[in-house]
Order: sequence, then structure tokens, then C-alpha cells
Amino acid sequence: MSSSTLHLVDPELTAALESFPAFVLSNELLAPLREGQRQMMAAMPKPENPGVKIAAKKIPGLDGPEVGVMIYTPEAAAGPLPAVLHMHGGGYLFGNAEMMDIPNTMLAAQLNCVVVSVDYRLAPETQFPGPLNDCYAALKWLHDNAAEHSVDPRRIAIKGESAGGGLAAALALMARDKGEVPIIFQQLDAPMLDDRTCTTKTPNKFTGEFVWTRDANHFAWSSLLGQEPGSAGISQYAAAARAENLAGLPPTYILVGGLDLFLDEDIDYAKRLMAAGVPTELHVYPGVFHGFQIAPEARVVQESNKESIAALARALTPK
Repeated sequence: MSSSTLHLVDPELTAALESFPAFVLSNELLAPLREGQRQMMAAMPKPENPGVKIAAKKIPGLDGPEVGVMIYTPEAAAGPLPAVLHMHGGGYLFGNAEMMDIPNTMLAAQLNCVVVSVDYRLAPETQFPGPLNDCYAALKWLHDNAAEHSVDPRRIAIKGESAGGGLAAALALMARDKGEVPIIFQQLDAPMLDDRTCTTKTPNKFTGEFVWTRDANHFAWSSLLGQEPGSAGISQYAAAARAENLAGLPPTYILVGGLDLFLDEDIDYAKRLMAAGVPTELHVYPGVFHGFQIAPEARVVQESNKESIAALARALTPK
């Protein structure tokens, strides 16, 4: 693999990177790519179940169809428990609530919390605001039905990776503005926050070469928005980086790799959160590309997981 930035990749990640299939996104290729992902996920081992009950449920939607959720509940725990609402990654184009079964099961067990993962609708079939509406419907349902699920409605955090991180950030803005559900913490793993990254005139030449590229990003944002990324008038609820006022958002944890396409937009969002008085923790891991968790044995993956879980545990602990 010859590359202009390969020499910057953490050596423990290069083997995984070389085995990662290159792909090009287009309307014609979306269906076969989704099928390939479905087959890969079906072949993955089912999560070991360390005392965690897993249930699938349909809940009322905000703008029409029901929304699927996966619920991970510690079996032996006495409630009320803290809860984490999770949004999966996949560029707004791929994935489902079950794709993070193993980490969500582990999270519920490790932190003694209820985890709810949202099976939001995907673009381009469902454009903004559909996917975010699904996430808000799940948040409102979790809060309103907290007692039934042994959840403390005052201790709900949200988290997501990549597009799921973008949805989590937008969800925090929507929850703040609606004032119906308090969120105590948002954890954003390489969040996809800014459609304008597609149109940056002077892009960072050291980011976006691997896994999630500028071309993929442009296709994904176009699919979600139904218009050219970077256009005027894009809602802050579609691209959280568009928000002018970040005051009043919950304490935030952001992690991103130094070679990730989202590096600059994520650092900028963290800086703006701090400037708005939001307690914010930012971790930038050098030598790391988007989706680096594909190498679970690498030191940097284990380190980032440990630090992320510790931050979430702190947030969920009653003050």
C-alpha cells in the first residue's frame, strides 16, 4: 500500500488498514455494499452475555413509522439505573442498532447501566430530519418510560460514533432547545459534524486518506441533506457544527484520530464548546485513522476504550 500519509499511521494499525477493503460510494453501489456489511455482521460472534438481558422493541416514531431499539439491561441490578442512548455509525448510509451488540453488552455490564441503541432510518431513502427524529423519539421514549425499564430519568447520557456521533451532537442541541429531556453527558467518537468539510478550499492534507475519504463524505452528506453539502441554510440539527450557540449543552467527551477526516471539525467543535462554557474533554490520538477500532488488539484502541469508558462512568455516577 503506497500512500502519502501511511508513514504516519500507528504501526499497530497498519495490518488492519491493509486488510480493510477499499470502496467507492455511489447510488448504484450502495445496495451491494450494504449487503456485504450485512453478511459480515451476520458472521460476527454473538456477544457473550455477562448477566445482560438483550431485547428488541418498536417504539412510536416522531414523524410516522415506528422506530426500532435494542435494549441492554443488567439482569441483577437494582434500579433505578443510569442509561446511555447510543447511535451507531455508518455515514448515515449503513448499519443498524445491532451492529454494536458486543460493545453495548459490555458497556451495560461494566457500568451497570441500561443501554438503548437506536435503529434510525438511513439515507438516502430517509433524508434529514428523519434519522434525527428517530433518535429524538427514542430519547423521549426512554425518558418517559424510565421507571418501566429501571432507569433514572435524571441520569441519561448519549453517545455515538462517526455519523452516530453527529446524530448525538444534533440530538443534544434538539434536546436543549425543546427542553423536554435533560441529558447529563454526550460522548462523541470521531463525530461527523460538518457538511462544509466536503467543500473546504484548503483541506488538511494529512487527513481523510484512509477508510472514510472526502469523496465518501461528500456522497454521504449529499444523501442525508438531499442537496449539495456546504450550501447556505443547512440546519444545525442536520450538521451540529452549524449551530451558532453551543451554550447550555451537556458536558462533552470527544475523541478523534490525528489522520481522521473529521479531525479539524471535531477540534473546532470542542474549542467552541469550551468557549461556550461547556465542560469538554478532547482526545486526539496520533497515527489514528477513522474507524481505527478495526484493530482491537492495538494499544491505542485499548487505551481509547479504557479512557472513554472511564469518562462515561464518571458522568453516570451520582454527584
